[in-house]
Amino acid sequence: MKSQTHSSNPSADLARRLDAIAAARSSGTITEHSARTMGDWLRQPRYAEFAAELASRIDRGLWKELDDAYWTVIPFGTGGRRGMMYPVGSNAINDRTIGESAQGLADYVRSVLPAGQTPTCAIAYDTRHRSEHFARLCTEVLLAAGFEVFFLRGFRSTPELSYAVRHTQSVCGIMVTASHNPPSDNAVKVYWAGGVQVLPPHDKGIIERVMSVDTVQRQDFDSGVATGRVRFVEQEIDPAFVAAVLEQASPGPRDVSILYTPLHGVGASAVMPVLAGAGFGRVRLYGPQAQPDGDFPNVPGHVANPENPAVFDGPIDEARAQGDDLVLASDPDCDRLGAAAPLTPDADGPWKTFTGNQIAALLVDWVLAGRRDRGLLAPTDRVITTLVTTGLVRRISEAYGATTIDTLQVGFKWIGEAIDRTGPEHFVFGCEESHGYLAGTHVRDKDASVAALLLAELAAALKASGRTLHGQLEDLFDRHGCHLERQVAVTLPGASGMERMREIMAGLRAAPPQSLGGLDVVRIRDYASLTTSAPGDAALPFAGAKGDLVMFDLAGLPDAGSGSPGHFPALGNCVAARPSGTEPKIKFYLFAAGAPCPVAEREGMRRLLAERLDVLEQDLRRLAGV
Repeated sequence: MKSQTHSSNPSADLARRLDAIAAARSSGTITEHSARTMGDWLRQPRYAEFAAELASRIDRGLWKELDDAYWTVIPFGTGGRRGMMYPVGSNAINDRTIGESAQGLADYVRSVLPAGQTPTCAIAYDTRHRSEHFARLCTEVLLAAGFEVFFLRGFRSTPELSYAVRHTQSVCGIMVTASHNPPSDNAVKVYWAGGVQVLPPHDKGIIERVMSVDTVQRQDFDSGVATGRVRFVEQEIDPAFVAAVLEQASPGPRDVSILYTPLHGVGASAVMPVLAGAGFGRVRLYGPQAQPDGDFPNVPGHVANPENPAVFDGPIDEARAQGDDLVLASDPDCDRLGAAAPLTPDADGPWKTFTGNQIAALLVDWVLAGRRDRGLLAPTDRVITTLVTTGLVRRISEAYGATTIDTLQVGFKWIGEAIDRTGPEHFVFGCEESHGYLAGTHVRDKDASVAALLLAELAAALKASGRTLHGQLEDLFDRHGCHLERQVAVTLPGASGMERMREIMAGLRAAPPQSLGGLDVVRIRDYASLTTSAPGDAALPFAGAKGDLVMFDLAGLPDAGSGSPGHFPALGNCVAARPSGTEPKIKFYLFAAGAPCPVAEREGMRRLLAERLDVLEQDLRRLAGV
């Protein structure tokens, strides 16, 4: 459709565009919500600055783009807003939705602060397109609401923002990042005092305020700097953050050659100074992915996610050629860490990446062994993880006599909350299957820099004794049983995809499968209703962490031990399903485990478990119709 000729009659132009919207709705080209909301954005004064842009796109007939941008209101979830950037639209990341997010946060903070207390916020941003712009926009909204802002100029990591909230004793924090999402996306992550992402009841209170924002008030950024209400704090925070991470270092060998890639993100500002400060002198950046760049140009598929083994292809080639011992990769905001290493001490031989669960097992064992060797290990030591993280973490922790908390919902914020609830003095390690790890209490979020430190220490110690990281993982399997896991993510974009996601979850609850992968379903756990049942039996309530998650325990589930009622660690064969809280996809988590067996039987056990995962995945895809 060609652009319409603009008339000199604004009322006639508005009427014409409203008619075009109505026609697109009548033909089924756009949804009812899209039609209604586009009309609001054309007519209502609060959207006046966006009306011309919207009008231009209507005149060009960009209905598919516009329907995607307006078919719903992009949710302000329990951690913030994340999505595709688009100049206009209620379901996109743009100045209006980011402004609403900052305004709603400001309104809520002021409603709960004691009268007379000046609200404060720490703000940082990553290398994505428009991240700095959105960070300054949030600052301007907070300034208009009477805040003082601690602003980190330049690209910084998400864990450093968490640290900055704690260091400055701010009431809240904002990190502008879309983590490992595609280049088209951006987001704001919102933190509360103490450096943890917002939790109940604050999350719900902020959401209500964001959803009710009418006018977004702003005050000029530069005037805030001039009056001292915006303070640039990177020169203070940077060295303090690195020093805090280095408190987790332990003495030992440092003779290991490491190739590190930040995947075009912020990681060089955190991982490199930490490794240097810990005495690792043979660390270099992988050149093709070293430059900060929101397009992630040299990453396969332009998706900078260390969970994807393909991102390691180029670095592994260079590492083999240079004789390196370890490749490390962090995601764009440097809170997740991935790794690859040679299968044998010969770096020129075959290499293999590690899953997030495997890194978690290696690091849990390393941290607890270190505490044991230093005479610090105690039954009150706590390892904290989530419901969908490998049961090998519990097996390892129990072997050391440490306490495991592994019944948390997905999301590192729940680990952060558990650290404070159960006592930071007892916390030794936190982990989640999606490559998130934390040692120390300097932050309340996952931290790739401390994970890189620990993994480098472990690799160096193993190398000194002629061993490898992959060999160490095999030793853990020999001691605690082979554990294999797999995550299957099914992307369901757009309005129809969201509806399909709801249908899949409703179907799994209403008509749960009797068997999966050839194994009988022996127990169903619905964390939305906090009920558990065996197939055909009435559901019974249990105490647990509520969330949109369904788990199916399968025959062969090992004894869960003396856990409390409702304590169901993923110790054996299990499947979990949940819709992503940040992306348009549904995720299935598959677990298979076997008892410890002789070394000679290890490969047979691994093949058996891998085949079980294959069949489980096939069954789940058939159930979901994908």
